[in-house]
Amino acid sequence: MSTSFPAPLVDMGLSIEKMEKVAFILKTTAHPTRIAIVQLLAAQESQSVTEISDKLNVEQSLLSHHLAGMKLKGILSSTREGKNIYYSLKMREVIDVIQCLAGCTFL
Repeated sequence: MSTSFPAPLVDMGLSIEKMEKVAFILKTTAHPTRIAIVQLLAAQESQSVTEISDKLNVEQSLLSHHLAGMKLKGILSSTREGKNIYYSLKMREVIDVIQCLAGCTFL
């Protein structure tokens, strides 16, 4: 699914494929809770829903909604161990995009 874009005024070195991937990552993580989930999972490889909920101080029902959406989009993966579900980052490029944004001078 490639999109045609007009020629950019300034060449920033982004191919169409890279623009599409960055746009996908930004759309999928465009919420403070989702960004916090990525930061937490970047620091600690795998976390249970309870651990993430406690560390981010977010209700489990709301957190589960965010986690399920991110898993559906391929950002996260999950494994079940007994009653617990553990989430981890599947698409590690998300960390790079968030780190780039964190370095922006206007933020």
